[in-house]
Parts: sequence; C-alpha cells; structure tokens
Amino acid sequence: MSWRIANECAERRFGSAARKQIIMFLADKASDDGSGIWCSKGTIQRHTELSESTVKRTIIDFLREGILIETGRRHCKNGYTVIYRIVLERVAALETTAEPDIETGVTVNPVQPEPGTGSTVNGVRGSRWTPNHPKTIHKPPTRRREATEEVEDLEAEKILAAYPEDRIRDRRTSLRLIAAALKAGVKLDDLKQAVKAYAKESEGYTRSKVCFSDNWFKMRRWEKGLAQILADREKAREAEAKGRASLAEWIHERHPLCRHITSRQIEDLIASKLVTPEQVRAAGLQA
Repeated sequence: MSWRIANECAERRFGSAARKQIIMFLADKASDDGSGIWCSKGTIQRHTELSESTVKRTIIDFLREGILIETGRRHCKNGYTVIYRIVLERVAALETTAEPDIETGVTVNPVQPEPGTGSTVNGVRGSRWTPNHPKTIHKPPTRRREATEEVEDLEAEKILAAYPEDRIRDRRTSLRLIAAALKAGVKLDDLKQAVKAYAKESEGYTRSKVCFSDNWFKMRRWEKGLAQILADREKAREAEAKGRASLAEWIHERHPLCRHITSRQIEDLIASKLVTPEQVRAAGLQA
C-alpha cells in the first residue's frame, strides 16, 4: 500500500463516485511509484461492491485516458491477471478537490491598525470602512477586458452547442471547462470537431452509456478526438507530399502525363523547390 498514491488520488476529481472508488482501491494496492497493481476485475468488484460492467467500463476508460497503463501479466489459477500502474503525471493533471482559498480577516482577537466604528465584539471594533466605501470597491473591468470575456464566452457557447443537447448538464461548469481548454492552447475548430466526432460516435447510445457534458469536458475526453484529428491531418500531409513527389518525378522524366499537371500545381512544385523552371519548360510545360 502507498499512502503517497492514495493521497494523490484522494485529492483529485475523477468524474464520478464509482470512478473515485475504483481508483482508490487500486491506489491501495500500488507501490510508491504507482506500479505493481495486480488484482482481477472480479476482486475489484467484490471489494467495491460495484457492478461488474461498471468496473470493466471504468478500467477501460482509465486505460484510454492514460490514468492507468498495463505493465505486464501475472499467472494465476484462472489464467493471468493484468498488472497495472497508475500514471502520477496524469493524475496530477486532474482537477483538485481542494476548496479555493478565501481571503478573510482575523477572527480570533482581531487587531485593528486604527480605531474602528460600528458594533464591537469583545471590546474590539470592526472595520472603519463600510462595504460601500470607495476604498473597498473593486474597479470595474475595462472595456477591453469585457470585450475579451465576451468573445471567450461566445466561443465556449459555440463548442457547447455542438454537444448533443440531451446530454448537456451543468452548463456553467461545462462552459468554464471549455474556456480553460481554449486558454490552454486548444484551437476552437479542433475542439469543435472533437465534440462533433464524439456526438457522431455515441449516436444511438443508451442513457447508461452516454457521458454528460460537465463530466466529458472535466475528464478531457475531447483529447481522444483531438488525437484522431491530428493523426488525420498528418496522413493528409503525407499524402500531399507523396502526390507532389509523383508530379515532380513526371516532370523530371518528361512523362506523357505531365500535360495533366495544372499551372497551380506547377507553381507549388517550383515554390517547394522540387523542380526548377528550366525542368518545367524542358518537359513541355509553361513555368
């Protein structure tokens, strides 16, 4: 058992009581580096008293989200048991359960630098400034700040509008998490495409299998769609580069198919320095 892993997991939000219960059980079996967890899903189910389907689904989700990774297998009487490791870096990136710090005055034997006014407690007067005193009023936001916040709110609303309407829950939290992702550098169009991809993928899911918007953004499930978008773009770039190389080869060899190359493609090949204007002219094309 590792108190370090257990404390780290206890201080993070995992999206649901079932997910938290399962990760805490696994943390109880881990070494200080998060490794060495070997227990069957049946064992987890018996100790947490959750359903077997919930345990299996949650373990799969943890693996997909990178919170857990498989490090090996251990033989047992029923075949083998998978050995897991909790990824501390991924856990540390989750939202904390700690309450935000609230700035307050001294509440035990308060000391005032100047004589106070108003009611007194134990002979010590309160603050001399009333809540509406100019020195206690925060300056209103500037027009530039208001305009920036308005744009950010509008962008977050566009993202949330792409989420299946029947699964939108806790709109305020969802918008806050979307805004945080955009501020972290995720592009608006990419995040929107990731949301649309999930909506298409989960179309027809029963209510027990869907993920509501507040949990979906909290658990950063958009990362899966974003990874697919980036992979598709890379494939498109590779295909484009391969196509350019083929066109350049036609020109070098003065292939009869050169006549099908457009002027725009020729300009692109020259700009990419795959061919020279002289080679284009030699192939019977206009540079």
